[in-house]
Amino acid sequence: MKILFVTLSNIGDCILTLPVLDALRNEYPQALISCLVPERPKEIFINNPAVEKIIVFDKRSSLADKIKLFLSLSRERFDIVIDLRNSFFGAFLPAKKRSSPLRFIPGKFRHMKDKHLFWAGFAGYPMRDKKQQSLVIAPEDVAYIEKILNSRGLTDSAKLIVVSPGARSQVKRWDKHNFSLLCSRLIKEGWDIALAGDKSDEPVCEYVFHAAPEKILNLCSKTSISQLAALLKKSRLLVTNDSAVMHLASYLNVPVASIFGPTDENKYGPWSQKKLIIKKDIFCRPCEKAQCRFATLACLSCLKVDDVLGQIKGLLKGAENPDTGNTRQSYRRILVVRTDRIGDVLLSTPVIKALRDKYPQAYISMIVAPYARDIVEGNPYLDEIIIYDKDNKHKGWLHSLKFARKLRKKRFDLAVILHPTNRMHLLLFLTGIPKRLGYKRKFGFLNNPAKAHLKQEGLKHESEYNLDLVRDLGISGNPQDLFMPVRQESEQWVNDLFSGCGIKEADKLLAINPGASCPSKIWPAANFAQVAEILARRHSFKILIVSGPKDTLLANMIANKIGEQAVNLSGKTSVSHLASVLKRCVLFISNDSGPVHIASSLGVPVVSIFGRNQPGLSPRRWGPLGRKDKYLHKDVGCIQCLAHNCKKEFACLKAISVEDVLAAVESILKG
Repeated sequence: MKILFVTLSNIGDCILTLPVLDALRNEYPQALISCLVPERPKEIFINNPAVEKIIVFDKRSSLADKIKLFLSLSRERFDIVIDLRNSFFGAFLPAKKRSSPLRFIPGKFRHMKDKHLFWAGFAGYPMRDKKQQSLVIAPEDVAYIEKILNSRGLTDSAKLIVVSPGARSQVKRWDKHNFSLLCSRLIKEGWDIALAGDKSDEPVCEYVFHAAPEKILNLCSKTSISQLAALLKKSRLLVTNDSAVMHLASYLNVPVASIFGPTDENKYGPWSQKKLIIKKDIFCRPCEKAQCRFATLACLSCLKVDDVLGQIKGLLKGAENPDTGNTRQSYRRILVVRTDRIGDVLLSTPVIKALRDKYPQAYISMIVAPYARDIVEGNPYLDEIIIYDKDNKHKGWLHSLKFARKLRKKRFDLAVILHPTNRMHLLLFLTGIPKRLGYKRKFGFLNNPAKAHLKQEGLKHESEYNLDLVRDLGISGNPQDLFMPVRQESEQWVNDLFSGCGIKEADKLLAINPGASCPSKIWPAANFAQVAEILARRHSFKILIVSGPKDTLLANMIANKIGEQAVNLSGKTSVSHLASVLKRCVLFISNDSGPVHIASSLGVPVVSIFGRNQPGLSPRRWGPLGRKDKYLHKDVGCIQCLAHNCKKEFACLKAISVEDVLAAVESILKG
């Protein structure tokens, strides 16, 4: 029996047809198989015992040459023609049996490998149970790779990861700087790295190689396909873009972690038994376009090094779960909503991390108010920050409805609404997000499902209440997983500020925050001044006064009383600047306010002063979460708290003495 096998042009596409060649060899072991193949991928079939003859075909050749080739093939009198190019050879060459380009492909066959098998008449062919012989690794190529690895001391293949940072199409390439950082991180964790690719990938591989030239083996464009196959067989894992190397590793059943952008992983994803598809399902992917219509290639640019590294480590450790990357996720685009104050937003960051841990490949966005942007911008578990400015840009229902329309285009499938408001509940309902987790409060009937709002009972911390909202998704986070990003530009701003104020690196800094959002939370200014003076004298602290612009008068009064020992930063710091300031401090003393939680998230010990005796406002719900943190709170017997309309001149705050605060400070310093 004589068989003509017409394969595809690109190396990756050609490798996807090898299962068909395997099926032909297994079904017709005595047949003589001829391969009609373009010039570029012909190396795959050279010296292959499964192939009797290789016929090189140039699709750009003249019509006369094509007719000459057709007549030559006609004289071969093939019994079977399998044409995966759907060319005129397959349509008109005389044969008893041929593949049909007109055959309807059922929807269950989505991957191109499976479609090729279906076209060839081998639908559902049990590949893993049959011998794979359509790619031959020559013994001399195995010896070549072993010699290179031994010369670099890479004898332990269990620690070798092959990285292929290139791809034929620019839109398939994850940023080369990210690959460079990823390789550096993998090396620090004890892995050996070898780079692979063809001639066109040399610039990218050179860039990655220079991240750690003494640790990375650069084999880009230095191997044949057979030698590359030998290298992959020696490795523990391949990390790659959507590329020919990915399909080669898949055919060899080498574990693959593949980064996908605009292409469809269901059609072109890796097909090893152990595989990981790393992606972010933003609203427009997979577009399968040669050019990004937004010119940003956001589907790849939003993939962070931590995203990729975390999932790779999971695959390397999780041998018992080989299909980690292909597990269908319930939620691919998640929206977290918290539009109140900075402290509340910061206490919501454990939810972001918990969602990322549960859905590592999801695209996670967060809506916050403008003044809370610095709290979440730079959070490694978020992909996008969306600002809702109800007082300016989105003021009025018309502008809010335009905001909702833009949200609708992003096609979120889950919203987690951590702070209930009438307007936000209505806007999210109008976006058509299928699942909206929220509370039965303030238009809460629009949520599905809606949980009872019990925060006013103050039975647990706000951070725990936030996590309770997502526990029905099977999420169990840590309420102490607060995250406050520290930006490089803010660090430089603080360096310049301290240099101008004469503050040296060796100075011990104590920050105080005498302000708060409500008069019922403000401890007397004279007490703050007295505590600061005593601690400066007792422990040689330099005092930093921080507060928002509305508390500048209060801060000025304290600064004047303390004198030259104080640096007054009231109203001069952004939220990001404040984080960099607090990060340098030994201690932070504050009223109950957002900066308390910023300090806690940065590991700075806090003494927090509480006044009002209401369950929903108590330290149990709003206290600092740091291991060394202290809070002060006294019950003065009020039957009902009137908040800022207090008739007792805020006796609860005055009951906390200077000595109480000093004792808390000494306890922290000694601890």
